[in-house]
Amino acid sequence: MLIKIERCPVCQSSRIKAYKKGSLKAEELSPEKIKITDAEYGQTWDLSQCQDCGYIFANPCPEASILARLYHEVEDPAYELEALGRRKNFRRLLRRLEKLLPNRGTLLDVGAATGLLLVEARQRGWDVTGIEPSRWAVEIAARKYGLALHPESFEDFEAREKKFDALTLVDIIEHTPYPRKLIEKARDCLKPNGILVIVTPDIKSLTARLAGNRWWHFRPGHLGYFQRQSLQKLVELASFEILKWKRYSWSFSLDYLLRRLRPFSWLLKIPGLASLWPRIQIKLALGDSFEIYARKKEPI
Repeated sequence: MLIKIERCPVCQSSRIKAYKKGSLKAEELSPEKIKITDAEYGQTWDLSQCQDCGYIFANPCPEASILARLYHEVEDPAYELEALGRRKNFRRLLRRLEKLLPNRGTLLDVGAATGLLLVEARQRGWDVTGIEPSRWAVEIAARKYGLALHPESFEDFEAREKKFDALTLVDIIEHTPYPRKLIEKARDCLKPNGILVIVTPDIKSLTARLAGNRWWHFRPGHLGYFQRQSLQKLVELASFEILKWKRYSWSFSLDYLLRRLRPFSWLLKIPGLASLWPRIQIKLALGDSFEIYARKKEPI
């Protein structure tokens, strides 16, 4: 079931125009299509753009209840195969966060997957909590890393009396039809002056423009696309002050990349080299994802 959006999910403007015709159909949506390691690049929903803040979003888009059910059913073993590179990504992020919060404290990771960010944070002295809707990922986190993740969507999470010093949203806000509601809930989960970390694609980046319709962030699970103007608007409307803008870098094994670069996938079949590719780590600084750090503003 798709729902029509009449107002911008970021700034609530009614000045919306068509942006891009998509190829996805509601009946084709499945857990397999929205897993983290999905490689069906170039696929989008019909996209609209807000003429005031510039936010680009799926319109019509899948209902939130349908998405919650699908994410609950996601299984993604390929994600854990890349644990080494992903943990490198998260270590870089935590080092920057710790410059703003040198005493560490409590950290909530939303969309924690199998808990790799939390494993790194725990080793660095953070008191960690994670939320993850995938039943499979929650089981892996418990069995492999000893993490008791909350098995639910962020929308259903109740922070109760506990508030957090830091909250991380790494590749999360592009998956929701209502990013402002999500950011406002993140604000309510933070202590006074708490720090929010967001990583999300930049649709106006040079890489996105060069890749065109084959940009790797055009994929079924992504419902919203930010540029600097719309992301700043979102964060400020939710009562945050942006402290730092960065460009996120990725670390992946050569095996993972070759499986997604079809013209070069023949290299995977070379006799005697199959075990080599997973051991070679490549850092990709594509510049097509924002990494921002923002402080919760307190009422005057």
